[in-house]
Amino acid sequence: MESIFHERQEGSLCAQHCLNNLLQGEYFSPVELSSIAQQLDEEERMRMAEGGVSSEEYRTFLQQPSVNMDDSGFFSIQVISNALKVWGLELILFNSPEYQRLGIDPINEKSFICNYKEHWFTVRKLGKQVFKGIQGIRQSKWFNLNSLLMGPELISDTYLALFLAQLQQEGYSIFVVKGDLPDCEADQLLQMIRVQQVQRPKLIGEETAQSRDQRLPRSDVDQAIEVSHPFDGTSMLDEDEENFQRALALSRQEIDMEDEEADLRRAIQLSMQGSRQSEFSNSLPQNASQPPHTSQTDSPSSEDLRSRRQAYFEKQQQQLQQQDLTLNLHDKPTINSSTLEADPGGDMSEEDMLQAAMNMSLESARNHLSTEENK
Repeated sequence: MESIFHERQEGSLCAQHCLNNLLQGEYFSPVELSSIAQQLDEEERMRMAEGGVSSEEYRTFLQQPSVNMDDSGFFSIQVISNALKVWGLELILFNSPEYQRLGIDPINEKSFICNYKEHWFTVRKLGKQVFKGIQGIRQSKWFNLNSLLMGPELISDTYLALFLAQLQQEGYSIFVVKGDLPDCEADQLLQMIRVQQVQRPKLIGEETAQSRDQRLPRSDVDQAIEVSHPFDGTSMLDEDEENFQRALALSRQEIDMEDEEADLRRAIQLSMQGSRQSEFSNSLPQNASQPPHTSQTDSPSSEDLRSRRQAYFEKQQQQLQQQDLTLNLHDKPTINSSTLEADPGGDMSEEDMLQAAMNMSLESARNHLSTEENK
C-alpha cells in the first residue's frame, strides 16, 4: 500500500494530516491553515464590532483566545471546512436529520472526516469501479487513514457501517465529504491490483512500546508472577477479602470458645448442685421418716430394719430415762439415733442430720450382723 498517501502524527497537527490524507497529497501546511484560522478570527471580530467596540461583549471577545486554532497545532472544524471549500468540497454532519432523511448507504459515499475532542482523521474510498473483461469488476476499497496508525487500514464494505456506528458510540462526530475529490495515484493503481491486508496496522506508540519491552531483560520470577498474577487490581482485592474472611473466622472461633467455656461452667455448676441434691436426697430416706439403703448384697429387708431400729430406739430411750444422762456441752457428743429420736425437732444442722443418718445405718448393720451371729 505504498501508493496510498498517509501522513503520520506529528505533534498536534492532526487537522493537517486529516486534510492531506483526504486529498492524498501535501496540500496544506500549518502556515496555510493558520492563515485560514486568522481570517476566521478577523471575520468574527468584525461581526462583534458591529454591536459597538465599547460594548462589554466586544471587550470580552478580544480577551478570549482564538477558538479556531491554538499554539499546539489544533484547528477547528471551521478551518477544515474553509480549507475544503478551496477544492469545491463540503462537509455535512452524518447523523444530522437532513442527511439521515436522504437514506444514503455509507458505502455509496466517497469519504468521511471523523472528530473526537481535538483529534481528526479521514476514512476514504480509493479505487474506481471498472470492468476488465474476464477479470470481472474490481470494486474500490475503503481505508482508515488515521494519522495515529503506522499505515492505512483496509475496511471492507460490510464492515464500514459497523465501523462508523462504533465511532459514534465512542463519541466521535462524523462528517460526510460531498464533492469530487482530486485524482490521485492510489485511485489509478488500485484499479489494476487486488488489495489484501493480512495484519491490521499498529498504533504509532504501540510498536515502540513493544520493542522497548522486548529489549528490557526480565527475570524468570517476574515473568512467572506476571503470568500467574496479572496486575489488574483484582489480586489486591482478593488478598484483602481473604484477610477479612480469615479474621471473621477467627472471631467466630473465639466466640464459640467463649460459649463452650460458659456452657462448661454452667454444666459444672449444675453437676455440683445435682450431686449435692442427690446426696441430700439419699440422706433423707435414712432419716427418721424412711429406712436407710444398705448394700444390696446380703442386706435385710426394709421391714426388718424398720422394726429393729424402732426396737433399738425404744430400748435406748428407756436406758436414757433410767440413767438420766445429760449431754456434755464441752465435748461434742456423737450424734446417734437416740439423740435424733429424743430430739427430732431440735436445732440440728443439716450436717448433724446427715451424720445421724449415717450412724443409724451403721448401727442397723451392726445389729444385723450380731443377730446373724447369735443365730
